[in-house]
Amino acid sequence: MRVLVALSGGVDSSVAAALMTEQGHEVVGATMKLWGGPSDSGCCSVADVEDARRVCQQLGVAHHVFNFSSEFERDVVAPYVEGHARAVTPNPCISCNAHLKFDRFWQRARHLGFDAIATGHHARVSGRPTGRVGGPGAGPWHLRRGRDAAKDQSYVLYMLGQAQLRDLVLPVGEMTKEEVRAHASRLGLRTASKPDSQDVCFISRTGGRSAFLGDRIPVGPGRLVSPEGVQLGEVQELELLTVGQRRGLGPAGHIGPGAGPSGRRYVLDVDLVQRKATLGPLAGLMVSSLDVGGVTWVDEEPQTGEALQVQMSAHGRPVGGHWEPSPLGDGHGRVWLVEPVRRVAAGQAVVLYRPDPDGDLVVGGGTSGG
Repeated sequence: MRVLVALSGGVDSSVAAALMTEQGHEVVGATMKLWGGPSDSGCCSVADVEDARRVCQQLGVAHHVFNFSSEFERDVVAPYVEGHARAVTPNPCISCNAHLKFDRFWQRARHLGFDAIATGHHARVSGRPTGRVGGPGAGPWHLRRGRDAAKDQSYVLYMLGQAQLRDLVLPVGEMTKEEVRAHASRLGLRTASKPDSQDVCFISRTGGRSAFLGDRIPVGPGRLVSPEGVQLGEVQELELLTVGQRRGLGPAGHIGPGAGPSGRRYVLDVDLVQRKATLGPLAGLMVSSLDVGGVTWVDEEPQTGEALQVQMSAHGRPVGGHWEPSPLGDGHGRVWLVEPVRRVAAGQAVVLYRPDPDGDLVVGGGTSGG
């Protein structure tokens, strides 16, 4: 089988390529050049591309670089910036998966005649790819949590449908992170001890979000007020605040001295028109349901009222709930929860799982706030 492996320059994708090679497949590695601006973090730096190239050299396979920088700017960076200009907090890594890794990269694999693509994500596909990428295949295909619960990345893959899963191999999904690093060490791969990336790749550590957004949209001060409208303080960059945030609020972030964690204030709402953010106690963030839009399903839409698990951040605690579709049938609906949870910011992913003893199945998901 001819496999095109997406190499980020990290240990997971390196081992994914190694495993495909060890299994006797014809492997080609490819790294996506996404960000043309300054980068000292994430998977877009020059060092990461060089690490991917050297890993391919060690494995004896060809390495290519695909320049998708214009698509990345249009489909990931621009929506991220535009979202902050509307007090929405998008997840750029999910946008990158949806538009670049599992669309543009996948389409390139089809064009080049590969049988499958492989990535280093910690998740699992039930079944193996069959036939040429984009060709006919069996189904339905299921997406499951990775074997290593602490490193599970199925949350950021919720948008994958049958066409993508049919052509996808996730070689490290059955491994723990420790096993991945051990395998890389045995092979002498240069990425064996490389730390995992925790940052948004197009935001430099030196300037941060403040400098990045400040160069692209107007960023200015705003008032910090209580739910009753009492002014508590000010913030210099209102556009950088996110619903649920409790850090960086200064004295306004504390209800009273010595109150402990329960005495903190959180951002409950950001109003860019009136240039204010409403702060309040944690209780003001608790909700029992969420509006969700842009919903996609891995296979079929769940039954209304079916018991599911709901996850609202990459490594958040799943909570029981069920799905109620909009009567308009427009990819919108409401998720009802069995217990109150902290409201997530508009623009964040809400992912639905079906419990399963062999690893919860991803049903689908969408974006908070409709």
